Amino acid sequence: MARKRRRRNDLFLLTAAVLASSQPAPAAIIGTCTIMVGASGTMTANPTIGILGSTQAGGQSAGATITASSLLCSLLNLLDCYSVSAPAPAAFTSSPSGGGTNVNFATAYRLDSGASTAGSTTQKLTNGTHTVQVDLTATKSSGIFPAGSYQGMVTVRCE
Repeated sequence: MARKRRRRNDLFLLTAAVLASSQPAPAAIIGTCTIMVGASGTMTANPTIGILGSTQAGGQSAGATITASSLLCSLLNLLDCYSVSAPAPAAFTSSPSGGGTNVNFATAYRLDSGASTAGSTTQKLTNGTHTVQVDLTATKSSGIFPAGSYQGMVTVRCE
């Protein structure tokens, strides 16, 4: 009996030493979430020129691909290791004079061609590759948008 106990104890110490010296474990627990930007979107004006948006006639959503990977999530069969969101910007990145005043911005996104979700609302991601389509709408609270070139940037987050 004494020999069996010693062997189990030696095996336990050997296992503990191997686990303690393993360096890749923190990276496997943290995981990665990679966002690849795809096509840029196009904002067009509504008939009264008070709204610019990618959901207006002739507009186009921007696209991205998100790849989430976490070994810990896979091992524990978790479904919610990362979340995605696309909050609205505070301003245009460029606009003609007066084009950026009295403007409210709103975003929405679709994950894997699903239902439209408000940009600041997070959605859970599973491990794997996901497509995201993002829409941006700028609404002038008074007046109309002056003629010119407008650019807006939405940041897609994976946290």
